[in-house]
Amino acid sequence: MEINALLTELLNARGPGGQEDEVRAICQRELASVCDDARIDGAGNVVGVVRAGHSCNPEDAIRVMAHLDEIAMIVKNVRENGTLEVLAFGGAQPISFGVCPVDILGDEQNLPGVLSYGSMHNSGRTSNGRDVLAGNVQWKDVYVVTRMSKRELQGAGVRPGTRVVLSQHWRKPFTVHDCVAAHFLDDRAPLTAVIECARLLRARREELHQDVWFVLTTLEEESNAGALYAAARLPGETTIAVEVGPVLEEYGTELTANPIINTGDQKGYYSRTVVQALMTAARRAGYIPQTALLVDFASDASAVLSTGIDARAGCIAIPTENTHGFEMALLEGISACAVTLVEYLIDPHPDKRSDASSPR
Repeated sequence: MEINALLTELLNARGPGGQEDEVRAICQRELASVCDDARIDGAGNVVGVVRAGHSCNPEDAIRVMAHLDEIAMIVKNVRENGTLEVLAFGGAQPISFGVCPVDILGDEQNLPGVLSYGSMHNSGRTSNGRDVLAGNVQWKDVYVVTRMSKRELQGAGVRPGTRVVLSQHWRKPFTVHDCVAAHFLDDRAPLTAVIECARLLRARREELHQDVWFVLTTLEEESNAGALYAAARLPGETTIAVEVGPVLEEYGTELTANPIINTGDQKGYYSRTVVQALMTAARRAGYIPQTALLVDFASDASAVLSTGIDARAGCIAIPTENTHGFEMALLEGISACAVTLVEYLIDPHPDKRSDASSPR
């Protein structure tokens, strides 16, 4: 499927952590069309493999990960009047969504609602009112208006633990010159890049020196549970996370197609050899890599590396404005990420190969 069409389909699909069914179905369909095998594992990850065109050591395999889930909300309490108290699910803040339409994913039925803070026309007599007037809205100030009774909500399977997501009414992407803008480019843009990478890689399998496992993971925003489950069970000792990367002056990153090569984050530093190989791959693909130490950040790869499951890890990111908000990225940034990944997977050890071929 063409990149823009696939991205649009993924953006419209709802996928809070642990309930990524709509996104998972699209990704399984797409990976099945380009991989040698594609399946859903016991944790709910979509797993596909492109095998090398000749025999190789299974333990040399490389895992490429992007996550299925999105930032969302979860119901804490159903009030007697039918409004819902909600908390962040993943790295969400009230400012991430604003006052907006939401879909309430009940066990029996999906329902509409409106995420609310209360009226701006208040005197500041309550803590909620003061927070709203000050522009300092916190989760304790937030609720969802359903216009249904508590009994009706219970009949639809709405309870503590029910996921609440941005409504499909507000998921359509918006074009801004050379960029696409939308909620949940994190991680729909990386998913698109990984699927495109798998498609391109299959045509070049004869150049592969190892199998490549594509793992589209569950629960990344909340706990990295899907990545940890997969890494402990699949062959290989190297994991590459594909992410969106924040465009910020403090990181020296810019909103261009040039991929961000992450050198470290809050879970630790990425493997130096992998960072260097990803930089080399970006240059081979015709791009100028943006290296960045993303302090307030984490990925499936850094989670896997920090637990000692993997020997090596790296992270490549699509430059993105307004991460965890109404995000913007270049469409070329998605394809740049895909072709850079292909170049890396074809030659993940460029220094070793150049050393082996140089005269002694």
